[in-house]
Amino acid sequence: MLIRKLHVQGLRRLVDVEMRPGPGFNLVTGDNGSGKTSLLEAMHLMAHGRSFRGRIRDGLVRSGEPALQVFLEWEQPGQPGRRAGLRHSGSAWEARLDGCQVSQLGELCEALAVITFEPGSHALVDGSSEGRRRYLDWGLFHVERSDAGGDFFSLWRRHARAHKQRNALLRQGRADAQLDAWEHELAQAGEAITLQREAYVARLQPHVDALIAEILPAAGGLSLSLQPVWRRQELGLADALLLARERDIAQGHTTVGPHRADLRLEFRDLPGRDGLSRGQTKLAALVLLLAQASQLAAHAGHWPVLQLDDLASELDRHHQQRVLQVLAGSGAQVFVTGTDPVPALAALDIPCERFHVEHGVVGRLA
Repeated sequence: MLIRKLHVQGLRRLVDVEMRPGPGFNLVTGDNGSGKTSLLEAMHLMAHGRSFRGRIRDGLVRSGEPALQVFLEWEQPGQPGRRAGLRHSGSAWEARLDGCQVSQLGELCEALAVITFEPGSHALVDGSSEGRRRYLDWGLFHVERSDAGGDFFSLWRRHARAHKQRNALLRQGRADAQLDAWEHELAQAGEAITLQREAYVARLQPHVDALIAEILPAAGGLSLSLQPVWRRQELGLADALLLARERDIAQGHTTVGPHRADLRLEFRDLPGRDGLSRGQTKLAALVLLLAQASQLAAHAGHWPVLQLDDLASELDRHHQQRVLQVLAGSGAQVFVTGTDPVPALAALDIPCERFHVEHGVVGRLA
């Protein structure tokens, strides 16, 4: 995937900016608070339906503006040029993809592949299970694309709807035929989602193996496995839901199913994820993100766009070089931000387009 044009209006410090990045590495520099990270945030928002810096209504829309707007043009091998636009007020949104109205933000997530490593990415390893589920599901949106015959997006929507309906009935204390029907729907979609997640984890593993050896060799290896949070070897989800019904009615919500699953991380030569140093946690998170990018490239035949926010502050120079060497050989379009030029880029003699952001204005450097 290759972004040709980015146009942003009303996003944090960015009033109205346009950027035409190059096909390889793009270095974006600027002082803290200048707006350089907001450029990455705009692309991430389009591809994930959310910011990596909190909720949209919490300061993402520029003060005094009714809404933010992001417009992207990009190319993919073997396809005509594509375009998408998103307008978000914090409470309501509208979007278009290739000139057509979008009814679900998931349609943009399927179309746009952007992976971001940023200061909060460590939560992929040491944070809650929600972030790891989101990581798996975003990958599946692209591997099991609806426009290529996949069905993950439809399964995900079916499960979300059935989950919402069951919870509403639980809060009413209902244990009737209507609850039976929604449990049946929830179990069918949930079992299918679990199978697809397990298959995806298996496809990720060889990419993790290759990258952990390059980026975090001290780990000795990293094994991934899906924890479905019910005794799946002993009973199906429909039976698990039935057994949990009395407890769920008492608590007013569903306590078993894929919405509670987790991605288990086991390091061969390091302590569990809670015992890692901060630096090791960041590197492990980066391995997971790059493994997802590498697996997507193997599946789709082209790399997603990669964003490395404040790389020099997040990784020491040695690990910067290791990561950049891996990416330089991939052919991916990469965005790197920093307050100053990244020394590892110069040390490796990696050609790149250079941009500078000052007071929310983006300029290309010679």
